[in-house]
Amino acid sequence: MTALAVPDARADDPFGINAFREEGGSDNAVVLDEVTKRYGRGTLALDGIDLRVRRGEFVCFVGASGCGKSTLLNIVSGLDKATSGRVSVAGRPALMFQEHALMPWLSSLDNVALPMRLAGVPKAQRLERAHELLASVHLGDVVDKRPHELSGGMRQRVALARTLATESQVLLMDEPFGALDAMTRDLLHDELESVWRARGLTVLFVTHNVREAVRLADRVVLLSSRPGRVVQEYPIELARPRRFDDPAVGSATGQITTALRKEVARHGD
Repeated sequence: MTALAVPDARADDPFGINAFREEGGSDNAVVLDEVTKRYGRGTLALDGIDLRVRRGEFVCFVGASGCGKSTLLNIVSGLDKATSGRVSVAGRPALMFQEHALMPWLSSLDNVALPMRLAGVPKAQRLERAHELLASVHLGDVVDKRPHELSGGMRQRVALARTLATESQVLLMDEPFGALDAMTRDLLHDELESVWRARGLTVLFVTHNVREAVRLADRVVLLSSRPGRVVQEYPIELARPRRFDDPAVGSATGQITTALRKEVARHGD
């Protein structure tokens, strides 16, 4: 049975942020105990995932395509249910995808304010907060622009601001920068790291880019090819801020990439 429950929104908690709580007041933001996911009687996507993510920790997941990374985020978010095992989340998580999914007829400001509008936050309050969030990702000068008037990187920054508007302390990110060029991605890494540290967020981040994972993470989790299992966990104890071309980042990237290649080859065999 999953430990997730249906959010119970209240006037002082319009997003249901306090609806999910891990038992015992643990320092862990996310706990997965023997989580397995099977689709019908067929594909076994995840097999016995055990994981603890501390509050305020930034964890990246890497693995071959189809290893269950996105499935894992969907289960943590509550969009999908585990077949068996236990999932506990401290607060209601927010999920950000690779596709920005902004409403094309809304301005940047109104896109960011939308989650608050749906939650019943008064107009003046939600617009003030939306201005603050856009400023936090350095987009205070595009509040009136619609998505088609923005670059790909700017659209993703609006999407990040909109995700933050939920006030969730657990942020789930499914390859959010995968479609961007290298320079834009690097700039967005800086933005994300700044917001993460300022707000004390817990981040679970899926990527196919091992160097990106090392650049961002406190810990990198390598998943096996299907069915997804935790093969190895790599603490990244490098000083921040980090850069893609840092020799230490390159060294850690090489170590994890070697293990990933072995896993992909094993799956191929």
